[in-house]
Amino acid sequence: MTLVINNDMVAEILTMQDTIDVLESAYADLAEQEAVCRPRIDIQIPTSDGKVYQWGTMEGGSTKGYFAIRMKSDVTYETVVDGNRTHQKYCSKPGLFCGLILLTSVETGEPLAFINDGILQHMRVGADGGIGVKYMSREDSEVVCMLGSGGMARSHMDAFMCVRNIKKLQVYSPTKENRETYAEEMRAKWDIEVIACDNEEDAYQGADIIAGCTNASVPVVRADLLQPGMHILNVGGGTGMVGPEAQEKVDVYFRFGNAPHPEGLPEMALADEWITYAARPDVDNGLRQKPLGTRAHGVAMPDKVMYFSDLLAGTNRGRTSSDQISYSERGNLQGNQFHAVAGRTYELAKEAGLGNEIPTEWLLQDIRD
Repeated sequence: MTLVINNDMVAEILTMQDTIDVLESAYADLAEQEAVCRPRIDIQIPTSDGKVYQWGTMEGGSTKGYFAIRMKSDVTYETVVDGNRTHQKYCSKPGLFCGLILLTSVETGEPLAFINDGILQHMRVGADGGIGVKYMSREDSEVVCMLGSGGMARSHMDAFMCVRNIKKLQVYSPTKENRETYAEEMRAKWDIEVIACDNEEDAYQGADIIAGCTNASVPVVRADLLQPGMHILNVGGGTGMVGPEAQEKVDVYFRFGNAPHPEGLPEMALADEWITYAARPDVDNGLRQKPLGTRAHGVAMPDKVMYFSDLLAGTNRGRTSSDQISYSERGNLQGNQFHAVAGRTYELAKEAGLGNEIPTEWLLQDIRD
């Protein structure tokens, strides 16, 4: 039987520590060539009402037994919220989204599960933030500056609490009600000091970890507010949302890795965060995730970069002083994440007796393609 696992089930069984553990293992497998993935690929087609339809996939698998492809079907557009330009999306109608993970067995080829990606997506991105903090932030880091108050801000705090002894959280987001609701929730959940700040300056003050967890379309990390010893991470847009001024202040850039090149084609190796194919590619409708005709960011600070493989080999341990400013990001390894986290979710669902069963035979055929 093939399982259909929804977001409520994922939330019930998958912990942040599980997610951090399987992702660290997946990154090690990729470095040792026991796993493989490709960069995210998007197809973009203009809609009749001035938006952009976007189909996105990312995929990967490992010798540990699982392969997964994550698929997204979105209508995307940009809008201004509280004076900030943001990237928005929906499927069918605003408030609904379509993201699915197909998990298969590399031993038999059979489809094992279809999993809604909402909770798992937040968990795997939050876990990335936690891994970066674990290896790059100062061990005595206690204060978090959270920019944003949505789902990613919640999953990132889950991850930070797994890897550091966090004692204080300072949150800023443009909408007062949202940041105050988030602050109240985090205060109750973690029993730590939480301050909902009325401006960014207060959120940065005395912070050890700067977490940009927004859907903004412009850089959110303030270079003028960075102080020695801080660790920076950002969700969405990678280093593009950090900006060149902040990048200049970074001393150590921890990028988990790059997707491998196709076998026998080293010239096709790409560090790009995503690859886009577009209908009407010469039309600048203002909705693209990068400037028209340019590439998505790759290794933004090549003179400062280190990789997960460097940690494994002991060739670069990251920080060499408590005054250095560090920055971490995954790289274009999304495909390597989904087989690992989806595989663990499938195992946990089986153990818990969760998941809606459908006959695997429905998905098989006796006609060879």
